[in-house]
Amino acid sequence: MRCEIIQADCEQFLKQASSESFDLTFLDPPFNQGKEYNIHNDEMSESDYWNWMKRVCKLIYDCTSDGGAVYFMQREKNAQYVLESLQSTGWTFQNLIIWKKKTSAVPCDARFGKHYQIIAFATKGKIPRIFNKLRIDPPLLVTEKYERPKGLYVTDVWDDIRELTSGYFAGDEPLRLNNGERLHKQQSPVQLLTRIILSSSNVGDMVFDPFAGTGTTLAVAKRLQRDSLGIEIDPVNVSFIKDRLYKERESDNILKYRCDYFFTDNLDDIWPLNASDKIDKKLEEKYRLKLKKYEIKNAQTQLALLEKQKEYLINKTKTKGEAPYS
Repeated sequence: MRCEIIQADCEQFLKQASSESFDLTFLDPPFNQGKEYNIHNDEMSESDYWNWMKRVCKLIYDCTSDGGAVYFMQREKNAQYVLESLQSTGWTFQNLIIWKKKTSAVPCDARFGKHYQIIAFATKGKIPRIFNKLRIDPPLLVTEKYERPKGLYVTDVWDDIRELTSGYFAGDEPLRLNNGERLHKQQSPVQLLTRIILSSSNVGDMVFDPFAGTGTTLAVAKRLQRDSLGIEIDPVNVSFIKDRLYKERESDNILKYRCDYFFTDNLDDIWPLNASDKIDKKLEEKYRLKLKKYEIKNAQTQLALLEKQKEYLINKTKTKGEAPYS
């Protein structure tokens, strides 16, 4: 399985990348809002910036397989420029995803507060080569009375994925420098890339990130058994990415999000489990429905039941000398 990070300018790399073929690209460039980067001017003129984005979009398009996808993330105020950049370079628009933030909205004096980012989903051609219809089971609204027997399909509004804030909720996931400061202020969460990669790729497909940043795309692709290639211009970032991919941090373990997609029909195909994962996740999924059926409300009781079933299954497989869930 390929999982590679290259230090380079992505535009220059793509000009020489005729042999590459991408099935899915996550495009999360600098937003041109005056942030400090070691090797990038984030205060380009508007015309220079969007001409650059168009060149990058076209180069990615030329290296993308038929039906391949791109997810272009940007600030909400730039939605029109994102769509123009994609459509003018050959991409076919599919969805404008609203990633609604869980933190407080950014207040504004003369307009409504800002509470989301956009992610434009487009494909090379009218029909995506891969689109896996994911099902999730978010908490019931106060207006909903009954449990959903099969969850519900993911829509173009994503309000269940927390961004990596600068405070408590960021946890251990953000990469940090020796002085404790974050390596990158806009690091994307693994939960976001898990959804994107699951939606628009299959095992063995090639995932590309031209602005790799902290390497989240590569870290998630590796765990989902996809090939991946990232380009990053900053050598400091590249060093951190290599270390991240080698060490496989616990905070990058996406297995905890697998139950979010429990009702997805082809989940085992698009997210195959390693042997060491199967006992935990198969039991969790198998007894989740049973627990819901009996409407057990006490969380400690639920955990006790899961542990009891897990212990029973482990002992049973040991006795028979079988590999669990082979």
